[in-house]
Amino acid sequence: MPKRCISSLARALGGLLAAALVALVVVSLVPRLFGYTPYAVLSGSMEPEYPVGSLIFVHSVDAETLQPGDAATFHRSDGAVVTHQVYEVDADAKLIGTQGIANVNADGTIAHDAEKTPFSQVIGSPVFCIPYLGYVNAYCTTPPGLYVVVAVAVLLLVASALLGKGGEGDARKSAR
Repeated sequence: MPKRCISSLARALGGLLAAALVALVVVSLVPRLFGYTPYAVLSGSMEPEYPVGSLIFVHSVDAETLQPGDAATFHRSDGAVVTHQVYEVDADAKLIGTQGIANVNADGTIAHDAEKTPFSQVIGSPVFCIPYLGYVNAYCTTPPGLYVVVAVAVLLLVASALLGKGGEGDARKSAR
């Protein structure tokens, strides 16, 4: 009886892991087929619109079409990917001015980013956001997270195979 419970538990956990992996693939790969790139929100500069830990899906846009008030995802000069609100578009200089809506000065006004962003650094504009999924994405795309996912998958497969063989032998014995 205990072997059967453990075997059922291993199958259930394996099924949950398989479902989670399929969901992760669907959430991160399928949108790419339609031109959306997922990014994890790692700071609170755009809260409450894009909460920390969310996964935002960005669609490429022509930077010249951005308007003040739009959100834009771009590469900062240090290479970091940032999503902030556009407050100014300078078509002549081909620059956008951005601000994190939660970044405020002492007087309560929104603080503008220190440097303006060239049109060439604009990735796109966020289209939708899934809260909390960014935490999972951020963890699973780091080496330790990937190791954990692979290790758990292998352990569940091995446990399922070993317990499955034991269960088949028990079923054959009771059939005799």
